[in-house]
Amino acid sequence: MNKLIIVEGLPCSGKSTTARFIAQHLDMTFIDEGTGDHPADYEFHAFLTDNQLESFTSDEREKIARHTVKKSGGNIVSLGEFSGELFNKLLQYKIYDFLPWETERAVMLDKWREFAAKNDGGRYVFNCVLLQNPMCETMMRFGFDKSVSVGYIAEICKIIKSFSPLVVYLKNSEVYESVKRASVERGEEWLNAVIDYHCNGEYGKSLGLTGFDGYISALEERQRRELDILSGLDISSSVLDDPQKDWNKAYSDILAELK
Repeated sequence: MNKLIIVEGLPCSGKSTTARFIAQHLDMTFIDEGTGDHPADYEFHAFLTDNQLESFTSDEREKIARHTVKKSGGNIVSLGEFSGELFNKLLQYKIYDFLPWETERAVMLDKWREFAAKNDGGRYVFNCVLLQNPMCETMMRFGFDKSVSVGYIAEICKIIKSFSPLVVYLKNSEVYESVKRASVERGEEWLNAVIDYHCNGEYGKSLGLTGFDGYISALEERQRRELDILSGLDISSSVLDDPQKDWNKAYSDILAELK
């Protein structure tokens, strides 16, 4: 029995809705991205070493300590508890956006280990985190070779092996059209942010990607890499081709396979 199902795919592919559907029909706990308290992910947290904390004033350190957990050889700080100047200072240490890769990699693997160690018998459905987040970092932000992505993701798979995890991947052959439709609902601010992230990270800069077309190009290459990586992982997976064209059929196929 799969105690962990992870729904993956590109932005605007229907991951969140699909993950929620699976959780409801299989009586599992749905964990969406952006919940603020993800059991296997840090969504809005900073990581600081004790030495880095010394650069803050004693008053600031006292405030920080109230919302800090000692982990991974340092301090995990919940950024949502701060505002103003102190927030801006802490933001420089945000996990995912500003940490050097080796620091971030160690912190995130520790988080996965913490989740696996608890293994309290619960059954979970995650929206992404196994492929999307690692690929956004290793590929888009740092511009690493695919082998780095493979190694990191494979290590996560080893950590969660006791959950008999299954990845449901929503493959999308119409990325341009899907993102265009979603951008109308999500707004210009969202679109500008994702274009900036994908075009101005190391991957985008290395290819001179710009604008909407550059963003789509980056997503299409990410999907190619993810599907290739997924096929080589020691983990069960199910790839759905263009489920957005017929969600009723897609959901029926998912339930038939899972049952």
